[in-house]
Amino acid sequence: MSTITVYALKTCDTCRKALKAIEASGTAFDVVDVRADGIPADAMQRITRAVGADGLVNRRSTTWRGLEDGVRADAMDPAKTASVLSEHPTLMKRPVIVSGDAVHVGWTADVQKAVLG
Repeated sequence: MSTITVYALKTCDTCRKALKAIEASGTAFDVVDVRADGIPADAMQRITRAVGADGLVNRRSTTWRGLEDGVRADAMDPAKTASVLSEHPTLMKRPVIVSGDAVHVGWTADVQKAVLG
């Protein structure tokens, strides 16, 4: 099995729960702190293509509420989502877990089953 990459925020409770569970499962994984490290452009493009703007942009977040209308529109434009999320990484729903060809967002029961087996 390939190594899992978890794109997370160290201050996010859901991210911490996911990381703890993945570590407890003994699965190898890498963590990328989206605020401190950023997300490489190629990875962001791949994630955006796999999930789409609706699945990736957290429109209930404080970050979303603080954005200008034009930036909000760009965030929901599939051609511009990756660029906006690169500039505003806390706007992304978290964690984003990339495992092989699969991209998962959040830490729901379905994601846990898919990631942990």
